[in-house]
Amino acid sequence: MLHLTLRQLQVFEVAATQLNFSIAAKLLFLSQPAVSMQIKQLEENIGLPLFEQMGKKIFLTEAGRELHHYSRNIAQQLSEMEGVFNEMKGLNQGKLTLSVVNTANYFTPQLLAKFCQRHPNINVILHVANRDAVLKQLADNSTDLAIMGQTPSESDVTAESFLENPLVVIAATSHPLAKLKQVKFAQLASETFLSREIGSGTRSAMERVFAQHKIQPRISMDMETNEAIKQAVQAGMGLGILSLHSIELELETERLAMLNVEHFPLVRHWFVAHRSNKRLSIAALAFKEFLLMEADAIISSK
Repeated sequence: MLHLTLRQLQVFEVAATQLNFSIAAKLLFLSQPAVSMQIKQLEENIGLPLFEQMGKKIFLTEAGRELHHYSRNIAQQLSEMEGVFNEMKGLNQGKLTLSVVNTANYFTPQLLAKFCQRHPNINVILHVANRDAVLKQLADNSTDLAIMGQTPSESDVTAESFLENPLVVIAATSHPLAKLKQVKFAQLASETFLSREIGSGTRSAMERVFAQHKIQPRISMDMETNEAIKQAVQAGMGLGILSLHSIELELETERLAMLNVEHFPLVRHWFVAHRSNKRLSIAALAFKEFLLMEADAIISSK
Protein backbone atom coordinates (compact mmCIF):
# COMPACT_ATOMS: atom_id res chain seq x y z
CA MET A 1 0.00 0.00 0.00
CA LEU A 2 1.25 3.46 -0.89
CA HIS A 3 1.73 5.84 2.01
CA LEU A 4 1.45 9.25 0.37
CA THR A 5 0.59 12.53 2.05
CA LEU A 6 -1.44 15.34 0.54
CA ARG A 7 1.49 17.66 1.17
CA GLN A 8 3.80 15.44 -0.88
CA LEU A 9 1.29 15.38 -3.74
CA GLN A 10 0.86 19.15 -3.55
CA VAL A 11 4.62 19.71 -3.76
CA PHE A 12 4.93 17.18 -6.58
CA GLU A 13 2.05 18.77 -8.51
CA VAL A 14 3.70 22.19 -8.54
CA ALA A 15 7.18 20.79 -9.25
CA ALA A 16 5.85 18.61 -12.09
CA THR A 17 3.99 21.53 -13.64
CA GLN A 18 6.94 23.92 -13.43
CA LEU A 19 9.72 21.35 -14.03
CA ASN A 20 11.83 23.58 -11.83
CA PHE A 21 12.36 22.99 -8.11
CA SER A 22 13.43 26.60 -7.46
CA ILE A 23 10.26 28.04 -8.97
CA ALA A 24 8.16 25.40 -7.18
CA ALA A 25 9.77 26.38 -3.87
CA LYS A 26 8.88 30.06 -4.41
CA LEU A 27 5.29 29.25 -5.36
CA LEU A 28 4.90 27.01 -2.29
CA PHE A 29 6.76 29.41 0.05
CA LEU A 30 9.26 26.66 0.86
CA SER A 31 13.01 26.33 0.61
CA GLN A 32 14.40 24.36 -2.33
CA PRO A 33 15.86 21.66 0.02
CA ALA A 34 12.36 21.24 1.51
CA VAL A 35 10.91 20.66 -1.95
CA SER A 36 13.66 18.19 -2.81
CA MET A 37 13.05 16.33 0.47
CA GLN A 38 9.32 15.99 -0.17
CA ILE A 39 9.99 14.66 -3.69
CA LYS A 40 12.61 12.22 -2.37
CA GLN A 41 10.20 10.87 0.26
CA LEU A 42 7.51 10.52 -2.40
CA GLU A 43 9.87 8.59 -4.69
CA GLU A 44 10.84 6.31 -1.79
CA ASN A 45 7.17 5.62 -1.01
CA ILE A 46 6.38 4.81 -4.64
CA GLY A 47 9.64 2.97 -5.28
CA LEU A 48 10.26 4.66 -8.63
CA PRO A 49 12.06 7.84 -9.74
CA LEU A 50 9.67 10.65 -10.69
CA PHE A 51 12.16 13.09 -12.22
CA GLU A 52 15.28 12.74 -14.32
CA GLN A 53 17.89 15.38 -15.03
CA MET A 54 19.44 16.03 -18.44
CA GLY A 55 21.99 18.79 -18.32
CA LYS A 56 20.49 21.66 -16.38
CA LYS A 57 16.89 20.66 -17.09
CA ILE A 58 14.64 18.16 -15.31
CA PHE A 59 11.96 16.02 -16.93
CA LEU A 60 9.24 13.71 -15.70
CA THR A 61 9.91 10.00 -15.92
CA GLU A 62 7.19 7.64 -17.10
CA ALA A 63 6.19 7.14 -13.44
CA GLY A 64 6.24 10.91 -12.95
CA ARG A 65 3.90 11.47 -15.87
CA GLU A 66 1.50 8.88 -14.50
CA LEU A 67 1.55 10.45 -11.04
CA HIS A 68 1.09 13.92 -12.53
CA HIS A 69 -2.12 12.73 -14.18
CA TYR A 70 -3.51 11.59 -10.83
CA SER A 71 -2.14 14.50 -8.80
CA ARG A 72 -3.91 17.02 -11.09
CA ASN A 73 -7.21 15.23 -10.59
CA ILE A 74 -6.70 15.02 -6.84
CA ALA A 75 -5.85 18.74 -6.64
CA GLN A 76 -8.96 19.57 -8.64
CA GLN A 77 -11.14 17.35 -6.43
CA LEU A 78 -9.78 19.02 -3.30
CA SER A 79 -10.45 22.46 -4.78
CA GLU A 80 -14.02 21.45 -5.66
CA MET A 81 -14.52 20.00 -2.17
CA GLU A 82 -13.37 23.26 -0.60
CA GLY A 83 -15.78 25.17 -2.83
CA VAL A 84 -18.70 22.92 -1.85
CA PHE A 85 -17.96 23.36 1.86
CA ASN A 86 -17.70 27.13 1.45
CA GLU A 87 -21.06 27.17 -0.30
CA MET A 88 -22.60 25.03 2.46
CA LYS A 89 -21.29 27.53 5.02
CA GLY A 90 -22.92 30.32 3.07
CA LEU A 91 -19.65 32.20 2.58
CA ASN A 92 -19.90 35.16 0.27
CA GLN A 93 -16.75 34.28 -1.59
CA GLY A 94 -15.45 32.05 -4.34
CA LYS A 95 -12.74 31.50 -6.92
CA LEU A 96 -13.00 31.55 -10.70
CA THR A 97 -10.19 30.32 -12.93
CA LEU A 98 -10.66 31.58 -16.48
CA SER A 99 -8.53 30.81 -19.56
CA VAL A 100 -8.92 32.93 -22.70
CA VAL A 101 -7.27 32.91 -26.10
CA ASN A 102 -5.16 35.95 -26.91
CA THR A 103 -7.73 37.74 -29.08
CA ALA A 104 -10.47 37.40 -26.46
CA ASN A 105 -8.34 39.38 -24.03
CA TYR A 106 -9.30 42.56 -25.90
CA PHE A 107 -12.82 42.42 -24.43
CA THR A 108 -12.62 39.95 -21.51
CA PRO A 109 -11.27 42.53 -18.99
CA GLN A 110 -14.30 44.74 -19.62
CA LEU A 111 -16.64 41.83 -18.91
CA LEU A 112 -14.68 40.77 -15.83
CA ALA A 113 -14.76 44.33 -14.48
CA LYS A 114 -18.55 44.40 -14.69
CA PHE A 115 -18.85 40.93 -13.17
CA CYS A 116 -16.46 41.71 -10.30
CA GLN A 117 -18.34 44.93 -9.49
CA ARG A 118 -21.34 42.78 -8.73
CA HIS A 119 -19.38 40.04 -6.99
CA PRO A 120 -16.43 41.80 -5.30
CA ASN A 121 -15.54 38.83 -3.10
CA ILE A 122 -14.91 36.42 -5.97
CA ASN A 123 -11.21 35.89 -6.64
CA VAL A 124 -10.57 35.67 -10.41
CA ILE A 125 -7.48 34.00 -11.85
CA LEU A 126 -7.08 34.88 -15.54
CA HIS A 127 -4.83 32.95 -17.95
CA VAL A 128 -4.24 34.40 -21.44
CA ALA A 129 -2.63 32.07 -23.96
CA ASN A 130 -2.86 30.73 -27.52
CA ARG A 131 -5.51 28.22 -28.48
CA ASP A 132 -3.34 25.13 -27.97
CA ALA A 133 -2.42 26.20 -24.43
CA VAL A 134 -6.06 26.93 -23.55
CA LEU A 135 -7.12 23.53 -24.90
CA LYS A 136 -4.42 21.89 -22.76
CA GLN A 137 -5.71 23.69 -19.67
CA LEU A 138 -9.18 22.37 -20.42
CA ALA A 139 -7.82 18.86 -20.94
CA ASP A 140 -5.79 19.08 -17.71
CA ASN A 141 -8.88 20.32 -15.84
CA SER A 142 -6.76 23.22 -14.58
CA THR A 143 -9.32 25.88 -15.52
CA ASP A 144 -13.00 26.33 -14.76
CA LEU A 145 -14.03 28.04 -17.97
CA ALA A 146 -12.36 28.90 -21.27
CA ILE A 147 -13.19 31.56 -23.84
CA MET A 148 -12.25 30.78 -27.44
CA GLY A 149 -13.32 31.54 -30.96
CA GLN A 150 -13.53 27.98 -32.25
CA THR A 151 -15.37 25.14 -30.55
CA PRO A 152 -13.13 22.31 -29.34
CA SER A 153 -13.45 19.02 -31.19
CA GLU A 154 -13.17 17.00 -27.98
CA SER A 155 -16.41 15.21 -27.10
CA ASP A 156 -15.99 15.78 -23.36
CA VAL A 157 -16.09 19.59 -23.68
CA THR A 158 -19.27 21.67 -23.62
CA ALA A 159 -19.18 24.98 -25.52
CA GLU A 160 -21.87 27.66 -25.88
CA SER A 161 -21.86 30.80 -28.04
CA PHE A 162 -22.22 34.12 -26.20
CA LEU A 163 -20.91 36.84 -28.55
CA GLU A 164 -20.40 37.48 -32.25
CA ASN A 165 -16.80 37.70 -33.46
CA PRO A 166 -16.61 39.58 -36.79
CA LEU A 167 -13.38 39.12 -38.76
CA VAL A 168 -12.37 42.02 -41.03
CA VAL A 169 -9.62 42.83 -43.52
CA ILE A 170 -7.20 45.52 -42.35
CA ALA A 171 -4.60 47.58 -44.22
CA ALA A 172 -2.28 50.51 -43.67
CA THR A 173 -4.13 53.79 -44.12
CA SER A 174 -1.85 54.56 -47.08
CA HIS A 175 -2.67 51.30 -48.89
CA PRO A 176 -4.35 51.80 -52.31
CA LEU A 177 -7.30 49.55 -51.35
CA ALA A 178 -8.01 51.75 -48.32
CA LYS A 179 -9.13 54.50 -50.71
CA LEU A 180 -11.82 52.33 -52.34
CA LYS A 181 -15.43 52.41 -51.17
CA GLN A 182 -15.75 48.69 -51.90
CA VAL A 183 -13.19 46.00 -52.62
CA LYS A 184 -14.01 42.97 -54.75
CA PHE A 185 -12.92 39.68 -53.21
CA ALA A 186 -10.97 38.85 -56.38
CA GLN A 187 -8.76 41.89 -55.75
CA LEU A 188 -7.34 40.14 -52.69
CA ALA A 189 -5.72 37.49 -54.89
CA SER A 190 -2.81 39.76 -55.75
CA GLU A 191 -2.28 41.01 -52.19
CA THR A 192 0.20 39.76 -49.59
CA PHE A 193 -1.20 38.71 -46.21
CA LEU A 194 0.19 38.51 -42.70
CA SER A 195 -1.63 35.76 -40.84
CA ARG A 196 -2.04 34.13 -37.47
CA GLU A 197 -0.40 30.73 -37.00
CA ILE A 198 -1.77 27.53 -38.60
CA GLY A 199 -4.43 26.00 -36.36
CA SER A 200 -5.70 29.28 -34.94
CA GLY A 201 -9.39 30.07 -35.37
CA THR A 202 -8.65 33.20 -37.38
CA ARG A 203 -6.33 31.34 -39.76
CA SER A 204 -8.87 28.54 -40.26
CA ALA A 205 -11.65 31.01 -41.11
CA MET A 206 -9.34 32.84 -43.51
CA GLU A 207 -8.39 29.64 -45.31
CA ARG A 208 -12.04 28.57 -45.63
CA VAL A 209 -13.26 31.80 -47.22
CA PHE A 210 -10.38 31.87 -49.72
CA ALA A 211 -10.98 28.22 -50.60
CA GLN A 212 -14.66 29.00 -51.23
CA HIS A 213 -13.58 31.56 -53.81
CA LYS A 214 -10.93 29.23 -55.25
CA ILE A 215 -8.12 31.65 -54.41
CA GLN A 216 -4.83 30.71 -52.79
CA PRO A 217 -3.91 33.52 -50.36
CA ARG A 218 -0.34 34.80 -50.56
CA ILE A 219 0.77 34.56 -46.93
CA SER A 220 4.21 36.06 -46.46
CA MET A 221 4.50 35.56 -42.72
CA ASP A 222 2.86 33.63 -39.86
CA MET A 223 2.61 35.47 -36.55
CA GLU A 224 1.52 34.26 -33.13
CA THR A 225 0.00 37.51 -31.87
CA ASN A 226 -2.49 40.04 -33.15
CA GLU A 227 -0.20 42.85 -32.02
CA ALA A 228 2.56 41.64 -34.33
CA ILE A 229 0.15 41.52 -37.27
CA LYS A 230 -1.16 45.00 -36.55
CA GLN A 231 2.34 46.45 -36.38
CA ALA A 232 3.37 44.73 -39.62
CA VAL A 233 0.22 45.86 -41.46
CA GLN A 234 0.70 49.40 -40.20
CA ALA A 235 4.26 49.29 -41.56
CA GLY A 236 2.91 48.42 -45.01
CA MET A 237 4.11 44.80 -45.12
CA GLY A 238 0.72 43.49 -46.27
CA LEU A 239 -2.93 43.00 -45.35
CA GLY A 240 -4.30 41.19 -42.34
CA ILE A 241 -7.52 39.52 -41.22
CA LEU A 242 -8.32 40.02 -37.55
CA SER A 243 -11.23 40.20 -35.14
CA LEU A 244 -12.90 43.60 -35.09
CA HIS A 245 -12.64 43.44 -31.30
CA SER A 246 -8.84 43.54 -31.54
CA ILE A 247 -8.49 46.67 -33.72
CA GLU A 248 -10.99 49.16 -32.29
CA LEU A 249 -8.29 51.43 -30.85
CA GLU A 250 -6.29 51.46 -34.10
CA LEU A 251 -9.41 52.34 -36.09
CA GLU A 252 -10.28 55.18 -33.71
CA THR A 253 -6.78 56.63 -33.93
CA GLU A 254 -6.62 56.01 -37.70
CA ARG A 255 -3.47 53.93 -37.46
CA LEU A 256 -5.16 51.19 -39.48
CA ALA A 257 -7.93 51.06 -42.07
CA MET A 258 -10.70 48.47 -42.27
CA LEU A 259 -11.36 47.53 -45.90
CA ASN A 260 -14.92 47.18 -47.14
CA VAL A 261 -14.40 43.81 -48.83
CA GLU A 262 -17.36 41.89 -50.24
CA HIS A 263 -18.33 38.83 -48.17
CA PHE A 264 -16.77 40.48 -45.11
CA PRO A 265 -16.98 40.64 -42.19
CA LEU A 266 -16.78 36.92 -41.58
CA VAL A 267 -19.13 36.49 -38.66
CA ARG A 268 -17.83 33.89 -36.24
CA HIS A 269 -18.66 33.52 -32.55
CA TRP A 270 -17.01 33.51 -29.15
CA PHE A 271 -17.67 30.45 -27.03
CA VAL A 272 -17.50 29.73 -23.32
CA ALA A 273 -16.33 26.16 -22.76
CA HIS A 274 -15.74 23.73 -19.90
CA ARG A 275 -15.29 20.02 -19.31
CA SER A 276 -18.68 18.35 -19.67
CA ASN A 277 -18.33 16.32 -16.50
CA LYS A 278 -16.90 19.19 -14.44
CA ARG A 279 -18.85 20.30 -11.40
CA LEU A 280 -18.81 24.06 -11.83
CA SER A 281 -18.59 26.18 -8.69
CA ILE A 282 -21.20 28.82 -7.95
CA ALA A 283 -18.70 31.47 -9.11
CA ALA A 284 -18.08 29.68 -12.43
CA LEU A 285 -21.80 29.11 -13.00
CA ALA A 286 -22.53 32.76 -12.25
CA PHE A 287 -19.89 33.97 -14.73
CA LYS A 288 -21.07 31.56 -17.43
CA GLU A 289 -24.66 32.78 -17.04
CA PHE A 290 -23.40 36.38 -17.05
CA LEU A 291 -21.65 35.78 -20.40
CA LEU A 292 -24.64 34.07 -21.99
CA MET A 293 -27.16 36.67 -20.82
CA GLU A 294 -25.29 40.00 -20.84
CA ALA A 295 -21.98 39.91 -22.74
CA ASP A 296 -23.45 40.94 -26.08
CA ALA A 297 -25.26 43.99 -24.67
CA ILE A 298 -22.21 45.11 -22.68
CA ILE A 299 -19.75 44.86 -25.60
CA SER A 300 -22.22 46.40 -28.08
CA SER A 301 -22.76 49.41 -25.81
CA LYS A 302 -19.11 50.49 -25.94
